[in-house]
Amino acid sequence: MAKPLTDSEKRKQISVRGIAGLGDVAEVRKSFNRHLHFTLVKDRNVATPRDYYFALAHTVRDHLVGRWIRTQQHYYERDPKRIYYLSLEFYMGRTLQNTMVNLGLQNACDEAIYQLGLDLEELEEIEEDAGLGNGGLGRLAACFLDSMATLGLAAYGYGIRYEFGIFNQKIVNGWQVEEADDWLRYGNPWEKARPEYMLPVHFYGRVKHTPDGVKWLDTQVVLAMPYDTPVPGYQNNTVNTMRLWSAKAPNDFKLHDFNVGGYIEAVLDRNLAENISRVLYPNDNFFEGKELRLKQEYFVVAATLQDIIRRFKSSKFGCRDPVRTCFETFPDKVAIQLNDTHPALAIPELMRILVDVEKVDWDKAWEITKKTCAYTNHTVLPEALERWPVSMFESLLPRHLEIIYAINQRHLDHVAALFPGDVDRLRRMSVIEEGDCKRINMAHLCVIGSHAVNGVARIHSEIVKQSVFKDFYELEPEKFQNKTNGITPRRWLLLCNPGLADTIVEKIGEGFLTDLSQLKKLLPLVDDEALIQDVAKVKQENKLKFSAFLEKEYKVKINPSSMFDVHVKRIHEYKRQLLNCLHIITLYNRIKKDPAKAFVPRTVMIGGKAAPGYHMAKMIIKLVTSIGSVVNHDPVVGDKLKVIFLENYRVSLAEKVIPAADLSQQISTAGTEASGTGNMKFMLNGALTIGTMDGANVEMAEEAGAENLFIFGMRVEDVEALDRKGYNAREYYDRLPELKQAVDQISSGFFSPKEPDCFRDVVNMLLNHDRFKVFADYEAYVACQAQVDQLYQNPREWTKKVIRNIACSGKFSSDRTITEYARDIWGVEPSDLQIPLPNLPRD
Repeated sequence: MAKPLTDSEKRKQISVRGIAGLGDVAEVRKSFNRHLHFTLVKDRNVATPRDYYFALAHTVRDHLVGRWIRTQQHYYERDPKRIYYLSLEFYMGRTLQNTMVNLGLQNACDEAIYQLGLDLEELEEIEEDAGLGNGGLGRLAACFLDSMATLGLAAYGYGIRYEFGIFNQKIVNGWQVEEADDWLRYGNPWEKARPEYMLPVHFYGRVKHTPDGVKWLDTQVVLAMPYDTPVPGYQNNTVNTMRLWSAKAPNDFKLHDFNVGGYIEAVLDRNLAENISRVLYPNDNFFEGKELRLKQEYFVVAATLQDIIRRFKSSKFGCRDPVRTCFETFPDKVAIQLNDTHPALAIPELMRILVDVEKVDWDKAWEITKKTCAYTNHTVLPEALERWPVSMFESLLPRHLEIIYAINQRHLDHVAALFPGDVDRLRRMSVIEEGDCKRINMAHLCVIGSHAVNGVARIHSEIVKQSVFKDFYELEPEKFQNKTNGITPRRWLLLCNPGLADTIVEKIGEGFLTDLSQLKKLLPLVDDEALIQDVAKVKQENKLKFSAFLEKEYKVKINPSSMFDVHVKRIHEYKRQLLNCLHIITLYNRIKKDPAKAFVPRTVMIGGKAAPGYHMAKMIIKLVTSIGSVVNHDPVVGDKLKVIFLENYRVSLAEKVIPAADLSQQISTAGTEASGTGNMKFMLNGALTIGTMDGANVEMAEEAGAENLFIFGMRVEDVEALDRKGYNAREYYDRLPELKQAVDQISSGFFSPKEPDCFRDVVNMLLNHDRFKVFADYEAYVACQAQVDQLYQNPREWTKKVIRNIACSGKFSSDRTITEYARDIWGVEPSDLQIPLPNLPRD
């Protein structure tokens, strides 16, 4: 028998990684050696693996720069409408492999590095994740940047260059411990500082109304320093820009404050200004009303809008003299997309610039602002909605508070004219919430100040219209849209699962990589024996590779022929990791009750970070690790069941675990998960889904056929009916013996013998105030999991379902999502125009 190919040999056979022409390989080697030489000349004589990584990163970066400059020249000459995607999070992950993939350099680099006696994959592992996001919202922004570049849109991502991204998670004695993510410690080869575009941002101060207009005086100034990161499209020579702002204190910071002799103190106080871009707030789906966070939100908006207006005024490349002075055409040249309410201050800030600085009259300015801005809603959970105290605005952004009051007054006058005497409607629709602490409802500000409002999956967009923004929908139904989320097939198939990508290419060609709907061509091949075998084989190889990774990194041995049951996402009560825990305990109890009975072996993997201040989420992690330490050391259980908590779940770990998964858990209470995007990644990578009719699961079931997913549990209507009736957890606890047994074990300390009442809070929540109704779906979930076991015992039928799922996942490409945003919201058309390479003459 031929010995199995090494990873390196396997990679070289994969055509979609680019042709490794001799010239390309030689060029990469030469460039690599040159970069390595300059690194070593500066510092040392002996190269470390990190030196090799940086040499390769700089080599690949060299291939980007010409395309990047050429793309920006192209935009300046054509002066297209520009798209500005404003987000406080961009969860980019690693950049090296993605850049090689999109430039078609992967095989050339692989071969060159191999010839130099190095392993490409080892070098790729050295790169730090750019973890500038919490989860779905930040990762969506990253996928959108990839698609906008691939679709040839003149698009820019704008955000904050956090010095510390999402914390690194360590598990110590079963508990989550946070560690600062010092991702810039060794430098970032993918960014370019642009000090020549540094801009001032103002805070505090006072407002003066003069005959010449309104003045915002005596402000504190913080400088915004831009760092640009190239965003390459997939093999179209387009390279867009992500511009992230870093906070710098001005050189005279605090030195005017007459603090005689306080020079040292004044210089040390520069940290106060620079703290604005120090750290990402680690909350997912939760609002924490801290002043530093509001400063971050205004900081990114104020710097970005100055940049947008500078670019609008000067339309020719390399020229900063203003050309346009009339703002009539502003919405024809600029689209601003607000990723949730976090950048909502773009609305009053654009008004401030137009009215106070550019002297546009209010009504005209408001028309321009509305036509320019659009808002994406990401959640219906009330605790996630941003509601800032008016008192905080009064001191930090006094002029913006006045503008918000004026916007609100005109808005309420309009509503009152349409619904005379309906004071409750005015109260419900106001931007200002009255009460002991007056607050500004940022979502209301976004809806009023935008020409389009969208949810992120069909079911979510309906909930947005029928409940969260019901009054606003009645006022302007044409404003509300759906844009179902998507993922980039470059990172989430070609990069992370080359074996599967290659299997697909062999059957239908490469076109699906930029038109994922072409995966439909696999449907007629669902009974093709060769395809069934290849898909199963790729999955098994991915599982073996992930098993080896777990053994090496975490010293855990698992059974690679067991079902890989994977539940990875942020830890949150609404995502119901606790429902999964109850199922694991139930399986454990069944094995213990009848150890001789045949049992479908499972490795259950749960991973995700808990917000540091979210007590219940941290208890959930402790419960998972505690169940694991009992189950994994019980000799009766053996290989039948293993429970692994995947430490420090992040983009680069998702790229490893998703291709290896058999079962994807998407089990939020119906009506709580706006969309989900992990669900789409698993579907595309050959896992089957067990899930509720929530978020994009609904559309996945529609695309693939509900019979090809494992759908269970209450629908939104059932949840609403149960709310009206009153949810009584004890009813289920008393009626279902296996549920009672599991809950009693958690409660009695069976899983925490050294601390018997460790999980008292968890059990108390489940029995007495569970907003997410875990027990109500337990019976249906356990029954559905039994169906999963049954199908898994028939590998051929399982794999056929897998192929149907892959074939029907085309809708969930972010290319499709962005095409819809472009046409329905931004008023631009995607283009498949290849920008000529830098070494070729331009048209």
